[in-house]
Amino acid sequence: MTKSLQAVDQMVPGANLAAYVQSVASIPILSVERERELANELYYESNLEAARQMVMSHLRFVVHIARSYSGYGLAEADLIQEGNVGLMKAVKRYNPEKGVRLVSFAVHWIKAEMHEYILRNWRIVKVATTKAQRKLFFNLRSSKKSLSWLNPDEAQAIADDLGVAVHEVQRMEGRLTSRDVAFDSPLDDDDDRAWQAPQYFLEGHNADPAVEVESSDSLANNKEQLHSALSSLDDRSRDILAQRWLAQQKATLHELADKYGVSAERIRQLEKNAMKKLRTSIAAA
Repeated sequence: MTKSLQAVDQMVPGANLAAYVQSVASIPILSVERERELANELYYESNLEAARQMVMSHLRFVVHIARSYSGYGLAEADLIQEGNVGLMKAVKRYNPEKGVRLVSFAVHWIKAEMHEYILRNWRIVKVATTKAQRKLFFNLRSSKKSLSWLNPDEAQAIADDLGVAVHEVQRMEGRLTSRDVAFDSPLDDDDDRAWQAPQYFLEGHNADPAVEVESSDSLANNKEQLHSALSSLDDRSRDILAQRWLAQQKATLHELADKYGVSAERIRQLEKNAMKKLRTSIAAA
């Protein structure tokens, strides 16, 4: 094993990506004759050392492919790792009798692993599940000339190129431009944004319209009775109840006593009498 191969063997892309790329670039590319020799040793004799050398000599190719997927917001080191898995799968299945270079055969396996990783990690919810959707996902990203939405002519041109319906292109474009949103609103969200959480847009299948109307009418009626009962009180009693029960920061008996120049016990009596009048007024309504 060469010195450069030993260096690569002791590291992974995530540890030091720059050093890893430099190391794999220093590994010599196999000649046609040497590649065929190693492939025969692996295919007919199951020589694992031959497989190892074939993998090592093509690691630079994985790096090259991984860099073409840099626009998906995923770590390049992770893409390289996944691509290396695909390369090893390709080496395992490589048949030298087909007369095809390993680099041509491996590109499918390398991209397949990277594609699966991207689709699995690009969003919490998969944007593409069927084979046609996966193809559209990757081709649409490369076909778009800008970050703006496609106009009808552009969408039609892409649909014709990929052999899909226009509405499929538009639907996938919507998925590409969407973002992950928590089902319920975060605790630190303010009132202006909390309502945007999906939980507030779900349909309630158990809701009965008649019960909803009845509840709404009952609440409105209770509010009307309460306002009517409060209006029947004198100003001082109404203010005491408002300060003691309706204010965000409720006043104490002593604070109201200081305000009206009476004792705290007198405020308590006024509050008790006002509550009694309220109940009587509401019950009679």
